[in-house]
Amino acid sequence: MDSLQLLSRIRNIPLVSAHLVEGFLSGNYRSVFRGPGLEFDEVREYAEGDDIRAIDWNVTSRMGAPYIKTFREEREMALLLMIDVSASLQTGSGQYRKADAAAIVSALLAHAAVHNNDRVGAVFFTDRIEKWVPPMKGRNHLMRLVQDIATIEPSGKGSDLALAVACVEQSMKRRGICVLVSDFRTPPAFRQLSMLARKHDLIAVKITDAADRVVPSSGLAELRDSESGRITKSIGFSSKYRKDLQEFWLTDHIFWQRECRRRGIDSMVIDTDEDPARALLSFFKRRKSK
Repeated sequence: MDSLQLLSRIRNIPLVSAHLVEGFLSGNYRSVFRGPGLEFDEVREYAEGDDIRAIDWNVTSRMGAPYIKTFREEREMALLLMIDVSASLQTGSGQYRKADAAAIVSALLAHAAVHNNDRVGAVFFTDRIEKWVPPMKGRNHLMRLVQDIATIEPSGKGSDLALAVACVEQSMKRRGICVLVSDFRTPPAFRQLSMLARKHDLIAVKITDAADRVVPSSGLAELRDSESGRITKSIGFSSKYRKDLQEFWLTDHIFWQRECRRRGIDSMVIDTDEDPARALLSFFKRRKSK
């Protein structure tokens, strides 16, 4: 799928995915995401039945009577998309390239945020920060962001997840929602992700493809790593080689899922052979029922 086809598809998301954006998310968006929480409202005199843990002792000592702090729910949320645009996402053997599946799910989330009058931004990364789009509101901003998602041409080939996390940590001062979209063919940076998950509602979206975990039963072949350029020999005629490689990637995936759970990172998997909109809808239904 070239960039023009992808852009056309993304721009039609409000039409083809109306059930997702207009239906489920419009009514349940804020119950699906854990947003900023509470912000300070005012101080008032203590009344019977108030929680004594909310007493403001500084004001109480000055006034000579107990006063408590009151809070209100913050209504505005900020969604930041962390989009991996490294070379490994330019591959794919399913309906889409991994990059296309990542772009579609990112655009769906951006549409949902703007539909609910929230701010949305993005950081595009490889082994460097390719582009930073500050979170903003509005349809015009959404259209510019969608254009970026569909047409960005990265300079780097590798991927540095720790760098992207550091950029987000420095930029997002208030609690928000961070969605990391990647194939995770990179050092996972779980320590940095753990710190990010303590401050924000962090969701990891892993884009997978069958070609990454299945070796064709052919003869000798040279496999080139799209990010590093390193070449390895594939012994396709060896059933043991194929089995060992499948077990390696299965173990790697199980480790990724376990670490996400252990570190408070919600996760979902989208394969290039499935509809990203349906996968996203299933994930949100599961998340809301927790």
